[in-house]
Amino acid sequence: MTRTWRIDGVTDAARARIAVARLAAAYGVPTVERARLATALSGHLRQCLTKGGAWLLTLEGPDTPGGPAALRAVVTPSPDAGAAGRAPWTVTVACPEPGRAAEAGPGTEDAAGLAEALLGADEDTAVLLEKLAEQEGLVAFHREELHQTNQGVLALHAELDAAGRAQREAFAAERRAREEAENARRRLRFLADASAALGASLNHDEIVRRLPELLVPGYAASVDVWLFDHEDDRHRPTAHPGAAVLAARTGRPQYAADHPGGLPGVDDRPPSALDPARPVLCLPLAARRTPLGVLTLSPPGERWDPDDAVMLVELARRAGIAMDNARRFEHNRDIAETLQRALLTDLPATPGLSLAARYLPATYGLNIGGDWYDAFRQRDGSLITVIGDVTGHGLHAAVMMSQLRTALRAYAVDGGGPGRLLTRLHGYLRHLQPDLFATAVIARFHPDERTLTWAAAGHPPPVLRLPDGRVRVLDAKPGAMLGIPLQQDIADHTERLTPGSTLALYTDGLVERRARGIDPGIERLATALGAYGSAELDADLEESADRILHPLLSDSERDDDVCLLLCHLHG
Repeated sequence: MTRTWRIDGVTDAARARIAVARLAAAYGVPTVERARLATALSGHLRQCLTKGGAWLLTLEGPDTPGGPAALRAVVTPSPDAGAAGRAPWTVTVACPEPGRAAEAGPGTEDAAGLAEALLGADEDTAVLLEKLAEQEGLVAFHREELHQTNQGVLALHAELDAAGRAQREAFAAERRAREEAENARRRLRFLADASAALGASLNHDEIVRRLPELLVPGYAASVDVWLFDHEDDRHRPTAHPGAAVLAARTGRPQYAADHPGGLPGVDDRPPSALDPARPVLCLPLAARRTPLGVLTLSPPGERWDPDDAVMLVELARRAGIAMDNARRFEHNRDIAETLQRALLTDLPATPGLSLAARYLPATYGLNIGGDWYDAFRQRDGSLITVIGDVTGHGLHAAVMMSQLRTALRAYAVDGGGPGRLLTRLHGYLRHLQPDLFATAVIARFHPDERTLTWAAAGHPPPVLRLPDGRVRVLDAKPGAMLGIPLQQDIADHTERLTPGSTLALYTDGLVERRARGIDPGIERLATALGAYGSAELDADLEESADRILHPLLSDSERDDDVCLLLCHLHG
């Protein structure tokens, strides 16, 4: 099907447009596509009329032989018009029913036909408006959906932002908590190390010297230790800040500066007149009964952290206790040394027999212990030498040792051999000192018979050096320790002495070591004693005693007292 219309004016264009619309409807073109075709055709025809001349509108249907499966409208200039030679204008719409015959006429020119065409156009317009309303509804629906989505996105962003802020705040709080924990750990570690350093020394001056070393520069720029008992007539008075004097009087820490310190447990005072620009923290060094002094510190920076100030107050308290302990130790040590000097025996001079004794206290604690030695004559002229060891250390052991020494001398007045004397000491301890135990060796030298009688009770055996350099350990069966709940009679043992012989009595502190036991130590003592000749021992037994001790005491620290008694029979 092919139709052609000649268009010379508006009326021709309107009739052609009506005919095309009818044919499109006949071929089943949808309303929207039909309206789009009519609108596009009307617009082009209007442009053609504006240009002037005659125009041909050709409409080709899908049932045209060799034509397309669509409805195509072509506008070309009329050959006899002045617009001939211009390019044709074409518009095409698909036909859903290409096999349908279109019998629509070319249109009518009466009023009824035009009115019918106008109503048909209005129906198409109504359909388009309905479609447009549906699209607007869809647009409004999707706009609302988009708005709700945007609101949700905004709310999600707000929640994410709040969650991010909360997470950042949590991280910051965790970081602050970690820093505070690390600072607290640092302070506790410093306090523990400083307390150990102060408590490790029992020397008062050493503790005072260590305080500035511990505090500068980490917690103080300068340290001044004011000790009350160090101010005497030999030293000129030293000016101290008023806050230090107030701390000494009240026993409370004082902070003197031109600004409040805000330190826990510390009173704020005006700045010191000695140096108003420098803040000072005055901490009392308290003892058990009386204050010892004041520790005055200047801050390493502008001021102290409150937690650091709490730690410094605790350190000052511990330093005061350490100083008080050192003073008590020094006082007790002086008493112990005085008592020890009083208890040490002056060895008697005996013709033909030389004696040398050495006593070394343990390097820990008070310089006094339970080791003791003694030498005295009996009524028959024989010489009693004894060495013993009371369990324990300190003043109590020294007092018990003194009682044993006194009891032994009292029993020796009645005579009797070493075994008898040890047996009586054993009974004394069992009845009068049931919680006290001791070991001892007693050796008796008879000047006329040149014999050695000895007995031991739980004590390391005597070592005898013969004139030819050979050494014997007198390890005959000893008695048990003195004071144990056991009835015993301790036996005597006798040895013939040759001029030039030397007997060594000693305590276990000389030969016993925890890692090696006692037997290797006795062997070392025997070796050291056998290394000397009789002439050397005759010449100077005192020097020989020192030379014998030196290799046996190579350790710088001793856990026990050491006692050695040498008895040399002249050649």
